[in-house]
Amino acid sequence: MNIIVCVKQIPDPEIPPVKFKLDTESRCVVPPEGIPPVINPYDEQAVELALRLKEKHGGKITILTTGNESASGVVKHALSLGADEGIALTDKAFEGSDSFSTAYILSQAVRIIRDYDLVLCGRQAADWDESLVGAILAENLGLPLVTLAETVDVVDGELKVKRVTLDGYQVFSVSFPALVTVSHEVGQPRLPSGWGIVSASRRQIPVWDAKDIKADPAKIGFDASRRKLVKLFIPKREKKCEMIEGKTTAEASVKLAERLRQEGVI
Repeated sequence: MNIIVCVKQIPDPEIPPVKFKLDTESRCVVPPEGIPPVINPYDEQAVELALRLKEKHGGKITILTTGNESASGVVKHALSLGADEGIALTDKAFEGSDSFSTAYILSQAVRIIRDYDLVLCGRQAADWDESLVGAILAENLGLPLVTLAETVDVVDGELKVKRVTLDGYQVFSVSFPALVTVSHEVGQPRLPSGWGIVSASRRQIPVWDAKDIKADPAKIGFDASRRKLVKLFIPKREKKCEMIEGKTTAEASVKLAERLRQEGVI
């Protein structure tokens, strides 16, 4: 069973608030000094699910990511967990891509890899929380899609997926190849072994650019983005307190109700 897992590099969610800074002019997060980016937690759970399937059914796990020059770091992290191969999709032309362009870039790479039975993605990225890339990628590749997977197994030659819902779960049988987005209900990802870390650090991660994946320039980068980021800012939080007084509790209660009506709360 050959599995492709798409992962993303994000700023560490555990960044102390005092270290979190924005460049409002370029509308981006300023990388905090001394705190390297990490793999998106949902994508790490997708890697964990792929490893469980490989342990049970055999096969190969290939990691795909798109990003800047440091993106190979998340590929090496997945390799240290037990993935077999990894590819970083890096090109200046990819910068500014939105979810649609990112899904297009990944789909072009998947088509080149060709030999796969299953594509796994995290349910969403923990930085923008848009939850779009997995679904768009499935559409681009013409694959059946199941989102928010808790467990995945192979039964009678088909993929059986247990999907999380608000009030329980659903079970789907899906033909191969397919794309599944993975939810946090999968459970805690394993930790890399010492040898896994050493082995991954020695690996040379292949880097593919726009020419390598035969990307259409009109479908990648900032100019191709359907979503334009107008403003990025840290909201100001202000607290105000107004004391409502009265000679009696009943009088104070009436005054409070009147004040709340003025503010449109009740």
